[in-house]
Amino acid sequence: MNMRHKDGSAGDANYGVIGSNYTNYRQPDPHIADFIRNALGDAETVLNVGAGAGSYEPVDRTVTAVEPSASMRAQRPAHLPVAIDATAEKLPFAGNSFDASMATFTVHQWSDLAAGLAEIRRVTRGPVVILSCDPDELYRCWLQIYAPEMIAVEASRYPSMASIADLLGGTVEVKKVPIPLQCTDGFGEGYYGRPERLLDPGARLANSAWSFVDGSIAERFVAELSRDLNDGTWDKQHGHLRTQPFFEGSLRLIIANT
Repeated sequence: MNMRHKDGSAGDANYGVIGSNYTNYRQPDPHIADFIRNALGDAETVLNVGAGAGSYEPVDRTVTAVEPSASMRAQRPAHLPVAIDATAEKLPFAGNSFDASMATFTVHQWSDLAAGLAEIRRVTRGPVVILSCDPDELYRCWLQIYAPEMIAVEASRYPSMASIADLLGGTVEVKKVPIPLQCTDGFGEGYYGRPERLLDPGARLANSAWSFVDGSIAERFVAELSRDLNDGTWDKQHGHLRTQPFFEGSLRLIIANT
């Protein structure tokens, strides 16, 4: 049996603690959404596993959402379907129930990746679409300089692209997803050209990796980044990012077809 937090969160992150204002910072980005929509093809029925507050769920398909955290289920907007309280590792559906399945920013939090991906494959007739980050590429962002401990935690949590592909089987394509400058989805790299945003504790809280490092790491991060922004050091080293339209970081879309 999977261990679950008080609010039902089933992975390593406790969204009863860190998820209260999640949707204030994590809104689906249209550019990223296009990648997911295209990968889903002509699927009419879609399963969203680890659905959270519903980011990237297509509104032109019949979507079934699964989300174990009560805090995240409560933040789903009214126009989206009510999410089912279940976990990736034990999906309450018959085999081949859905045309396609999707999972965004969630596989790194599952207690049993192999079981979760096997379940998704079991209930899906067509493509399985996973939005995740390549742990080998997380160092590319300037965050590595200011918060290497947080990046190390992220790298240890995210499964490799090869492991996801191997577990899903079939024909697998891994696509790089460039991140837009004004990304509305506030994951760490989404602020690559807007460093001031990460001085906001709410923005950091909406990124689960910060909950796995000591509070002193965040205090040092804020102090050092604030100093370098105030004296111009950050802009001298990274200022070109403020006008760079896209950043090719660690974001990846894994598309597995049978």
